[in-house]
Formats: sequence, C-alpha cells, structure tokens
Amino acid sequence: MPARPSDRGALHTALTQLAEQDPLIDLRQDLRREIAVSLYGEVQKEVIQATLAEEYGIEVGFRETTTICVERPAGSGAAHQIIDVPPNPYHATVGLRVDPGPAGSGVVFRLEVELGSMPYAFFTAVEETVHETLREGGLHGWEVVDCTVTMTHSGYWPRQSHSHGTFDASMSSMAGDFRSLTPLVLMDALRSAGTVVHEPLQRFRLEIPEDTFGALAPAFVRLRAVPRTIESRGPSSTVEGDIPAASVHDLERLLPALTRGEGLLECAFDHYEPIRGRPPQRPRPSR
Repeated sequence: MPARPSDRGALHTALTQLAEQDPLIDLRQDLRREIAVSLYGEVQKEVIQATLAEEYGIEVGFRETTTICVERPAGSGAAHQIIDVPPNPYHATVGLRVDPGPAGSGVVFRLEVELGSMPYAFFTAVEETVHETLREGGLHGWEVVDCTVTMTHSGYWPRQSHSHGTFDASMSSMAGDFRSLTPLVLMDALRSAGTVVHEPLQRFRLEIPEDTFGALAPAFVRLRAVPRTIESRGPSSTVEGDIPAASVHDLERLLPALTRGEGLLECAFDHYEPIRGRPPQRPRPSR
C-alpha cells in the first residue's frame, strides 16, 4: 500500500518495471484495486520496500502477511433466475449447478442446455463470468477451485425495435445482462452447495543434529507440523513431513536456537487440506 494514496498509479508503474526485471514477482491487481506481488519471505519484502523508496521515491507499507487459502464446494447446489420474473432485473435467464470435482481438476464449465438455444456470445459471457467470479472468491472470499459448473437454464430476448426501426436495448438481451446476472446465480448455487476452506500444506525436509529432535518435538506440535519419517545417519537425522504454509516462517525463526544453528530446512508446496475450526475470511470485491 502506498503511504500517499496519490502514489497508487506511480507504485503500479514502478512495480511493473521491477516485474519486467524479475517475472517471478508476478505483479497483479484485483477488482479491489489491491496490488499484490509474489515474494520469497520477509527479507525480499524489505528489499522491495527499500528499492521503491530509493529508486522511485515511493514510500510503501505491506499488509500483514497472510496465507492464501482456497475454497472447494462441500456438495452440490443449484440456482436459477428466469427472465422477466422478479427478482431478476436483467434480460437474461441463467441457471447454474455447482458440483465438487477431483482435487487439482480446476474449474470445468459444461452445458445442459442446447447450444442453439441462444446466441453463442451469451454462452461465452456466462462461461467467462463464472471463471471470473470463482477467482474473486466464494462464500469466505477465497478462490473457488476443483468444481464443475453446469448451465441448466438459458433464455434471452431477441433484438427488439420500435415501429420506426430503432433498436431498443430495454427490450433486448445483451451480453452485459448475462455478465451481471451470472454472479448472482452462481453465488446462490454456492450457498446451496456450501464450501470448505482449505489451507496450503508444504512438505518439509529437515536435517538436524540427532540429539536436537527432542527440543524440536514441542515446536512441531505448536506449529501443527506432522513428521512422517525420521531417518538417522550417525550424528544427524533427516525428518520429513507436512507443515501448514502459515507455520513455515515460525519454524525458520525457531530453527537456529533449537538446532544450535545446524538445522537445514527445505520446503515445497504439497497439497491443500481443510481448515479445522473457524475458517479465515477475505472480503469479496464489489461489482
């Protein structure tokens, strides 16, 4: 976030230039106008902050680091709104069903209506808006993944004209009607299905002096790390297991003191797992 709101445009320009030098920064901006970058830990955050101040004269701050979760449908749910039937304010009929999909399957869009039942551009508008809406967040505000969305209802009003031949948008369906109605129907379908928030887990490999495992064990419990295998080789041990991504930084911080500075940690994303208890919330952007 820029210290001066008037620097928002300059900040995006500066980060665009930095991202051209390092594409892994992966600069992006969502409908909330929030600017996000991908960084490797707190140190790189400080480097970016210093670079923006020294080279571009832009003072910035960062929101608290949070773990990016995802949502998956808990079951199946459906909703529809019919053209010219309250409370539908749009010249469009859209019905959608959401079904859970296999892990890693992404979002699949399908039709249960005839492709010729309305202009192809309207189907395109629905499909594109489905993907956009799910990226913006589900019931808890996180991107919705691994589901199939099926269009079950469709309908439109053909182009209408007054007697003198002038096109009347108030009597005709437009692609914008489908783009506006689809998020409403899709969120109703998601509410019917329910969603479960999943957090990312990383697979860790930790090399430590064998006699320090006892000191690490309580830390594993506090950080919800689960050792899967422990292999001893002389004076050292290798521990492999799973740890929530949110806990990795804390483990890195504790490791030097608990291993006499001899611990070596490697982590990589492995899978998502449902969050136990109250899930974290993230506000959805307003359209």
